[in-house]
Amino acid sequence: MGRLHPEPEHHLRTPFQRDRDRLIHSTAFRRLEYKTQVFVNHEGDYYRTRLTHTLEVVQVARSLARFLRLNEDLAEAMALAHDLGHTPFGHSVEEVLDEWMSDSGGFEHNAQGLRCVDLLETPYPDFSGLNLTYEVRSIFTKKASMSELTRKGYASPKSTRFVSGPARPILEAQVVDLADGIAYNSHDIDDGIKSGLLTPEVLSEASLWKEIWKHARGADESAKRHAAVRELINRQVTDAAEETERRLHSGPPSPAPKPREGEYPPLASLERVVDFSAPMKQAESELKALLRTKLYRHPQVTRKMDRARRMVRDLLEMYFAHPEQMAAQFRARVDHEPVKRVVSDYVAGMTDRFAEDEHLAFFFPGALVARPR
Repeated sequence: MGRLHPEPEHHLRTPFQRDRDRLIHSTAFRRLEYKTQVFVNHEGDYYRTRLTHTLEVVQVARSLARFLRLNEDLAEAMALAHDLGHTPFGHSVEEVLDEWMSDSGGFEHNAQGLRCVDLLETPYPDFSGLNLTYEVRSIFTKKASMSELTRKGYASPKSTRFVSGPARPILEAQVVDLADGIAYNSHDIDDGIKSGLLTPEVLSEASLWKEIWKHARGADESAKRHAAVRELINRQVTDAAEETERRLHSGPPSPAPKPREGEYPPLASLERVVDFSAPMKQAESELKALLRTKLYRHPQVTRKMDRARRMVRDLLEMYFAHPEQMAAQFRARVDHEPVKRVVSDYVAGMTDRFAEDEHLAFFFPGALVARPR
């Protein structure tokens, strides 16, 4: 469907390969290296960050796309883009930003990702944004339609075709959404066991993990854990590939809901074509529920997240009262944009360690130890 700003095609690369390259070179993508997945970045070099999570999603998405004979370049670009809108310190801080922005359009990380690629990245002299194709941008419409996001000010399309678009999410978007879940279930289990917050025995309350762990082989528990996590990924990817192929070969999917003029439903509201079988879906839901209870709500995790939320609330209020303390490109926007949205963009884009350093600098200046950026 093209780009917001027309460009001549490249003779060596497809449009989606160009989008992939633009994303890899973006500031928001580089910052994912220092953004929390579950464990704060400085807790250990072993644990996943948003960047390593993204690379694992790319791996799964490309495997599924290749098996289903979809567009691998598109799936890869979507996977690289899907987490660009995440805040420092993970989902708990997203809730703080959403509450703080409740009277100004709210905050949601998928929508913020669209804002990143349409407005906040500025590598080109003639327009803001990365000027990605419509298809890659559509990965950000998981929770709301493109038209709804536009009304809330998350993006500023120049043409109505970028507000409308397909009534059903394209298959590559569905592949990436499923790959996202496969990746974080698997690597959060790996990190959780490595950290000592989870044990294989506790995880065996979930039937899928219990069966896998029972048959996993390894010279020690570390090797057995790696074997079990590999098998967990393999089973989920294989089930999704086979179930999706079965659905595609059994006939066209049921018609998507007919949208009103200019209104197109988000990914979350539609029947999936790319999905697990019913037994695997049940097993995956059981595993997610266990992780939510035993890992994401573990006292050691919630204690750190409570501290992160307090830190971010302090920073939001401080920058709102003193916008001159923000970086120059954000200060320049305050004269012609709502200050709250500018502050939200600034804080949401921070890495964990930059947010910590800024908080120390403003609230505990004597405690700050300079670190290389």
